[in-house]
Amino acid sequence: MTDAAMPEPLLRVESLTKSFGGFVALDNISVDIRKGERFGLIGPNGSGKTTLVNCISGALRPSRGRVSLAGEDLTPLPPNQRARRGIARSFQIPRPFRSMTVLENLMVALDFAAGRGVLESAAHRRDAAMSILTRIGLAPKAGALATALTQVDLRKMELARALAMGPKLLISDEAMAGLSHSEVDEVLDLLMSLGGEDIAIIMIEHIMQAVMRFSERVMCLDAGRIIAIGAPAEVMANARVQEAYLGV
Repeated sequence: MTDAAMPEPLLRVESLTKSFGGFVALDNISVDIRKGERFGLIGPNGSGKTTLVNCISGALRPSRGRVSLAGEDLTPLPPNQRARRGIARSFQIPRPFRSMTVLENLMVALDFAAGRGVLESAAHRRDAAMSILTRIGLAPKAGALATALTQVDLRKMELARALAMGPKLLISDEAMAGLSHSEVDEVLDLLMSLGGEDIAIIMIEHIMQAVMRFSERVMCLDAGRIIAIGAPAEVMANARVQEAYLGV
């Protein structure tokens, strides 16, 4: 396929730079992510991973550069407007509405999505919520309070709330941290299934086996710069990655 025939990327990050005073947290980052791609983001602590996804999701405004989704420039938009256009994020530490049930937590996200003309009726939103919970494996716990969930179920509910937004791009921020091997496999299987639904996923993760299994491409940051990007095995074999991230 020629360059002229290549489809437009879903996410385009162009020359993104973010400074905090004299400290440059991101230095001229450019990357494209295609529809449905499983994309791993790695790097040592302080490398700029969180700053990058904060600039993509809108939590931070870049000092320079541009973020586009499906050809639309999102750079000036706040997080809620980016969410309405298809960027969802799940966090390492779930923050559910503790006094609500699992189903009610999901309905809140669907109520927000309804603001863009999706699933207008409450009955439709409830049906959609149950469909998502069934997909995630939480339907039997729909009536349980969020405080009664295990850690792995809380992570699943975080993913369910992100999915309720109907995202084109999902940013998964260390969704598997602190989980057992079997629980990591559960969450990983869920994330991999979403790629088959044409949702692009950026996964930030320190569990290298999970990154290797999940990712079609991996990007490694160090000191705010891209030091390697490509197939997982190729990136892990990179001498700069081994020195900066793996400590060898």
